Amino acid sequence: MKRLAVGYFISVALGISMGLALVKYEYIEKNFSPLILGMQTLPSICWLPFAILWYGLNENAIIFVIAIGSTFAIAIATETGIKNVHPLYIKAGKNMGAEGADLYWNVTIPAALPAIITGMKQGWSFAWRGLMAGEMLAASKGLGQVLMAGRELADISQVVAVMLVIILLGLGIDKLVFSKIESDIRQKWGLQK
Repeated sequence: MKRLAVGYFISVALGISMGLALVKYEYIEKNFSPLILGMQTLPSICWLPFAILWYGLNENAIIFVIAIGSTFAIAIATETGIKNVHPLYIKAGKNMGAEGADLYWNVTIPAALPAIITGMKQGWSFAWRGLMAGEMLAASKGLGQVLMAGRELADISQVVAVMLVIILLGLGIDKLVFSKIESDIRQKWGLQK
């Protein structure tokens, strides 16, 4: 869980920053948006050889795979969320005197927050996949390593048990964290009673 949390929080910081840069700078959006979309299609396991070359067989390699695996989903969701903010919100903010950074941080970002949270939720699932990929090849302990051991020993019950643990942990985090955040945001925006 520590590997997952560190890698995921790195990806949230990078992904949101990347998404904001894509929206703010037209040059970056034109030249890097297709590249980011292309990078998103790569499975996390593809980054493992780079991680091993750059960091060796250690924790940093696994954290890199987790972070790189979910960064692009968060960046795309942030960019899309900001671009899809209803123009009426922007006009209303301007009529109330908001301009520049004030308009951006008090109107645009809050209006894009549901899409950004959806991207973070998707990024969380990609982080899990990255964790499993990294642990299967480069860890001495962890669920991915236990999954590989079950495969090598042809112990289907161990493989299924690890899969169930992964599913239960994923559902638990979704219920405890993301469902609460999504519900609060929907309620704040008047989309839910």
